[in-house]
Amino acid sequence: MNTFTFDLRGQRTLRNLFVLTLAGALAGCGLPESGPNESQLLSSSVQRAGDAFVVPVDDEVARETAVFNQLGFPSDFTNAAELSPDTIRAGDVLGLTIWENVTEGLLARGGDGAAVIEQVEVDSGGFIFVPYAGRIRAAGNTPEALRGIITRALETQTPDPQVSVRRLAGDGATVTVVGAVGSQGVYPIERSTRKLSSVLARAGGVNPEVVEPDVTQVSVLRGNRIERIWLTDLLENPAVDIAIRGGDRIVVERDRRSFISMGATGNQTRVPFDEQNLTAIEAIASVGGLNPAIADPTGVFVLREQDQNTARNVLNRPDIQGDQRIIYLLDLTQPSGMFVAQNFIIQDNDTIFVTEAPLARWGKTVSLVFGSIVQPAANLNTLAGN
Repeated sequence: MNTFTFDLRGQRTLRNLFVLTLAGALAGCGLPESGPNESQLLSSSVQRAGDAFVVPVDDEVARETAVFNQLGFPSDFTNAAELSPDTIRAGDVLGLTIWENVTEGLLARGGDGAAVIEQVEVDSGGFIFVPYAGRIRAAGNTPEALRGIITRALETQTPDPQVSVRRLAGDGATVTVVGAVGSQGVYPIERSTRKLSSVLARAGGVNPEVVEPDVTQVSVLRGNRIERIWLTDLLENPAVDIAIRGGDRIVVERDRRSFISMGATGNQTRVPFDEQNLTAIEAIASVGGLNPAIADPTGVFVLREQDQNTARNVLNRPDIQGDQRIIYLLDLTQPSGMFVAQNFIIQDNDTIFVTEAPLARWGKTVSLVFGSIVQPAANLNTLAGN
């Protein structure tokens, strides 16, 4: 086997190869990166003819941008009285029995003295029709009150009529429960299910295998309105346990908010919120923290489409019109940097981007250069050995 060695000319050739390869790498031959570096992001600022404002985050900026996701029902929901389960409503279905004190009466025939009328639906205007009594308003009355109304309407035509009114199940006395509950379905408003929490309990409660209680929302759709509350608030505060109404639709679902993690973090992905109010530190921790091998703790950026009013306050620019692209810069190496990050609230659809440290980029360059040199040298040694 021959031994291959470099003479002085070969050493010069290798040195020239190293210089040329390094120059090519630094000239922009496309080093693999997890995203733009800090200087590239800063160059996109409005101050440098870009289309986004770059704002270093301090305590004041954290206060101005803090938007806490508080949910709750309006006063007309919380102040509404409970419905009596005995009150007849439009959509209810009634059953009537009428006795007459004659052998051949108006309705009762055949000698039994009773006429049974089933499935009498209360129309959208709240009325029912009873033969020989006419169109009678049922909605707003209890079965007992309606019994008296029908009795008085018939007693002028048949002697001593006796009337029974039964309130059956109907659309006007039900609510629909869907989402992450034990048993989705349509439930009647009864004495035991006149409150929101009671209806949820009747539906089997919240399914913990589908949603986490801390980030579960309960929505009530009433007419053309949608109102929401956190499940934990509903369970802990009886004052917000509202009275339900016929036709309500109740939806139980996980918080839909999310943010995007990119760059030198433990995981690059879309991340759902696991807290009602999520700070920058909590968000970074939820994706595995900063990558210790390549992350630059001075370059933690939060990219956001900021609303007009907040943008005006943060930038001290009352002339700004419309939502603005703002890149918030967090420097975790500053003495107060970690505390500021603990107070900076992440919002829905934010993008958290952590840049790579300059040394990490240099390491990639060196790795690329030496990889380019070592492989040809290995090939030469192989050829020399042959």
